Amino acid sequence: MNMNVDTSTPHSPATRPLETFYYDNRVVLAFSIATVFWGLIGMSTGLLAAVQLFWPAANFDLSFTTFGRIRPLHTNAVIFAFVGNGVFTGIYYSLQRLCKARMFSDRLSWFNFWGWNMIIVAAAITLPLGLTSSKEYAELEWPIDIAIAVVWVVFTINLMGTILKRRERHMYVAIWFYIATAVTVAVLHIVNSLAIPASWFKSYSIYAGVQDALVQWWYAHNAVAFFLTTPYLGMMYYFLPKAAGRPVFSYRLSIIHFWALIFIYIWAGPHHLLYTALPDWAQSLGMVFSLMLVAPSWGGMLNGLLTLRGAWDKVREDPVLKFMVVAVTAYGMATLEGPTLAIKSVNSLSHYTDWTIAHVHTGALGWNGLLTFSVLYWLFPKMYNTRLWSVRLANTHFWIALLGMMFYVIPMYWSGITQGLMWKQFTADGFLQYPNFLETVTQLLPMHRLRAIGGTLFIVGVVLMIVNLFKTARAGTFVPNEEAHAAPLAPVPANSPAPKYRHRILEAKPLTFTVLTTVAILIGGLIEIVPMYLIEANVPTLANVKPYTPLELLGRDLYIREGCVGCHSQMIRPFRSETERYGDYSKAGEFVYDHPFLWGSKRTGPDLHRIGRKYPDAWHYNHMEDPTSTSPGSIMPRYDWLLTTKLDTSSLQSRIKALRRTGVPYAPGFEQTAQADLETQAASVVANLQTGAITAQPDREIIALIAYLQRLGTDIKPETTQP
Repeated sequence: MNMNVDTSTPHSPATRPLETFYYDNRVVLAFSIATVFWGLIGMSTGLLAAVQLFWPAANFDLSFTTFGRIRPLHTNAVIFAFVGNGVFTGIYYSLQRLCKARMFSDRLSWFNFWGWNMIIVAAAITLPLGLTSSKEYAELEWPIDIAIAVVWVVFTINLMGTILKRRERHMYVAIWFYIATAVTVAVLHIVNSLAIPASWFKSYSIYAGVQDALVQWWYAHNAVAFFLTTPYLGMMYYFLPKAAGRPVFSYRLSIIHFWALIFIYIWAGPHHLLYTALPDWAQSLGMVFSLMLVAPSWGGMLNGLLTLRGAWDKVREDPVLKFMVVAVTAYGMATLEGPTLAIKSVNSLSHYTDWTIAHVHTGALGWNGLLTFSVLYWLFPKMYNTRLWSVRLANTHFWIALLGMMFYVIPMYWSGITQGLMWKQFTADGFLQYPNFLETVTQLLPMHRLRAIGGTLFIVGVVLMIVNLFKTARAGTFVPNEEAHAAPLAPVPANSPAPKYRHRILEAKPLTFTVLTTVAILIGGLIEIVPMYLIEANVPTLANVKPYTPLELLGRDLYIREGCVGCHSQMIRPFRSETERYGDYSKAGEFVYDHPFLWGSKRTGPDLHRIGRKYPDAWHYNHMEDPTSTSPGSIMPRYDWLLTTKLDTSSLQSRIKALRRTGVPYAPGFEQTAQADLETQAASVVANLQTGAITAQPDREIIALIAYLQRLGTDIKPETTQP
């Protein structure tokens, strides 16, 4: 299949007069530089987080450098800064050439660039300050969410405007994936980010508990699908054939790959919530559609690899193709492993463990990382009208990156399986063999050290790439406006013969194509999410569950601020190994006032859903001041600033009002008496601390956090007296 020429009709562009126009390379260069810059920042932050998991001193005893705040900074920097700028780099370069047209608007292109990167700067400032919604991959607060929506709409207008003014009648397969990305990311971001603001940088999700969990993982899983996957598939379909000098293996397989992938992917989010309080029907849907994903995903992988038939000698010599081959293979491996982890029996072992971390980084390092590197190596010589400065250095980068990736993921697979097995192991007498959670933590430390070595190697490779790209740019001359020639798009005569493939009719109608794409991605989400609101049986209520008190509410917000959800889950699954360790399994009705939900996705530390009244207040006080004083060998950082920082209650009334608007049944006027209620409960906590020989002031943050922790999971417990 020819990548750029319509072969279905006899009306060749050659019969029409050529127009001269210019491709915009300036914005492509700007995005590519941002990709490299943020990649180095994001990966270095990830390395710091990795080191903190075996060397707690790397938290530096500072509030803004703890793992709980650094981890979301790392994920946002890698996903939205590194990969996001990489996506725009690939799209802005390839779309112009596939459409034979300059971007619709230079002003919109630059608004996209500066707007997106200012958002990233805002994230880099707010996340270490603890200004977060806590929703995974959607942690940014509401003003930044609005900015993201605005910039994304601008990008979509620029994308669609370019497609509409194209000089090539049929949209090549890469453009299909770009359209799906633009439409679906907008839908996901807007729906998941709906919240009620309580202040400039504090808001509460309009969804609660089980419903919030479903919407969040519908978003998070499909952010992986439509931000980390579909645009990169479009880039694969463009750059791999260009680098190999061969057409895509199969046009029909491309069609199946695209439509099956975007329709099936959107259903798979619930597989992140297996064995939780989510209704079984939703869990089963997520599992079934996840298994179905293997077919289109592997269809795309094979289409990419088979494009290289007859070009393997070139692969051995060309570092660009080396990166691409391993990237596409990593995509295939990750998209086989994902459905495997969605099988309930496998998920019961893997969930909350480092196995998931290994799986995610197979995709992030292998698929997104290596494909981004290959595109940059391919683009810079083209934009600077020269050759790559050092092929040998690029090959060295390839082997270092591959070695680093292996040193990262293999120890994490070992670590994850070790975790899962140790958590579930019973003795011959029927007792937990490892009842102390710290036994698992210390067992994993050698694997975490190996992971840090792998991350270091990967970053060294990035530094080598920066040197190579810089030297390449110095050796050439940048072409800001690349001259091109093409005939204008002419109408198809009425007597034109039917195309060989019916799908080509749709490819000539971008607006119809976009509408059908939107319908395809909406079906799964609507079928899964709408019944959660219309059918009360999906979220059965419990009479004993009451809204959080004012002090508990502020304590919960502190828990969110410090990123505790990054290491601790609040969801006890119905396994004997978990109920023996933590207590009664979690019920859907317990979370009806949780805005947002805090079930978590990783257990670096133990589950906390039944922590309430398990230990005296003094234990929590000492644990936050110095975790090793209560848990010898703990890798948890110190949170001693909570003991001295005064609790800010200035926004208490607005927070209660915001939660009331989400449906939390605070009585009318309750916000007027909330401060007195808070002070009464704080005095009670202080009195309890005195029984443990601790003198504390009632207006400190630690008091609110203790109140929240002591509330967790107690709504279904009988009242007991504070020890």
